[in-house]
Amino acid sequence: MTTATFQHLDIPTLGAWLEDDRVLTLVDIRDPASFAAGHIPGSRHLDNASVPALLAEAPRDTPLVVVCYHGHSSQQAAAWLAGQGFGEVYSLDGGFTGWQVRHPERVEA
Repeated sequence: MTTATFQHLDIPTLGAWLEDDRVLTLVDIRDPASFAAGHIPGSRHLDNASVPALLAEAPRDTPLVVVCYHGHSSQQAAAWLAGQGFGEVYSLDGGFTGWQVRHPERVEA
């Protein structure tokens, strides 16, 4: 039996994917207030209440990128989501904090 795994994704690569309009699912696992205050455009908030909808709606063959504050808790969430059948799962290294520092103009409230 193989264990489902995720990959690390750096901020420049995610930026390039978004600029190229690459089809992907982008989820943000930070708390609701932090997400509301600012998030990467196109991301959806993911918490325990919204996981069932994600599992029902998101295509398993589309890359899935998980964002947290600094890139630590997203690793556990990415590993769990990979175990749910998503084939290409990434944890954003540096998280939203790193994204906001590098791309302040690409933050949506």
